[in-house]
Amino acid sequence: MSPTLRTERLTLTPPVAEDAAFVLELLNDPGWIANIGDRGVRDLDAARDYIAERFSKSPWFVVRTADGEAVGMCGIVVGREGLDSPDIGYAFLARHAGQGYATEAAAVVLAHARETLGLEKIAAVTSPGNTASQRVLEKIGLRFVQMIDLPGYQEPSAYFTT
Repeated sequence: MSPTLRTERLTLTPPVAEDAAFVLELLNDPGWIANIGDRGVRDLDAARDYIAERFSKSPWFVVRTADGEAVGMCGIVVGREGLDSPDIGYAFLARHAGQGYATEAAAVVLAHARETLGLEKIAAVTSPGNTASQRVLEKIGLRFVQMIDLPGYQEPSAYFTT
């Protein structure tokens, strides 16, 4: 089980089955579908299955500490096909964009990956047009390396690394 991480404004907690309603909303958010892809999760049972199968190993749900509202997710993915190192990923509901949550969460997850997990190289990939996500990666210290082709994606991805 992943530890809880905290920043000044956010609490990052491991996902649980009770988070299914949030997962359902997040996976059907236009930003998720445009930048990550449609996962076909359309009901609470499918969301609970997605948590158990896909979110059980690394991502944290990002909750605004002041009011307890879930705003997104962030985590380290180990073993993504096509990458030679673990990668950091995040997604936030569109209504919470532009408030610095992605940068804040990604920075604490990156620090945890380096300091606690001992990961030296960490990658990230974005769709070419996702400039907001690319700015987040640059703010936390990753740099653009090149465009790469990942299995399962029709267009090349922008590849960043530490």
